[in-house]
Amino acid sequence: MFRQNIIITGASSGLGQGMALEFAKQGANLGLCARRTDRLEALKAQINDTYPNVKVWLLALDVNDHQQVFDVFDQFKELMGNVDRVIVNAGMGKGGSIGTGLFEANKQTAQTNFVAALAQCEAAMKIFRQQNAGHLVTVSSISALRGFRRAMTVYAATKAGLTSLTEGIRLDVMNTPIAVTCVHPGYIKTEINDHADGAPFMIDAETGCRAMVKAINKEPANCYVPSYPWAFIQLILRVLPDKMLRKMS
Repeated sequence: MFRQNIIITGASSGLGQGMALEFAKQGANLGLCARRTDRLEALKAQINDTYPNVKVWLLALDVNDHQQVFDVFDQFKELMGNVDRVIVNAGMGKGGSIGTGLFEANKQTAQTNFVAALAQCEAAMKIFRQQNAGHLVTVSSISALRGFRRAMTVYAATKAGLTSLTEGIRLDVMNTPIAVTCVHPGYIKTEINDHADGAPFMIDAETGCRAMVKAINKEPANCYVPSYPWAFIQLILRVLPDKMLRKMS
């Protein structure tokens, strides 16, 4: 099924920006939102120059302003006429080891990656339930499978929560025209992990986003991208001894 009208949050950079370009290449119309509207404008100009038949709508959005999330999604609905897919992508990775004085940064990550994601899911599903159609996509992480240490501790926990939340939503609307997908990217080079040069199997953003869009279009319940090697590695991660897991993080 081709999803014509797609909303992407956190579209001003990283995975959101990359997915927007990939979906535009396929001819999808885009509702793009983020805090940095100047970068959204630049992205829209790039899409319009390359894919002139693609419609692009831009709205400013701070996902931690929960009422604004509902307002922005409703505005996109009015502009598009119908919302076919929402990609809950906005996130961050600040923080550090618990108990080391970084509570505020850890809290900000928790609020942005989980509470704000909940708001986005609520706003998207409200629209989909009204339409009795749509595809909700959440962007989790391979780190959702286990606990990780240091800067990954809270990040991994929020992604685990998002994976569980997405599964619950999917079960709730099973056997309806509403599809729900949780995407678990491996290590993809973006601004959020620009410091992680030693991460295993790291790939560039263009390759990673192409793999994500290909997986999303298949609308599975869960996917690990790129499928090689992460579909295999995720099986190992689930049973990896703690000592080995500690060395990896």
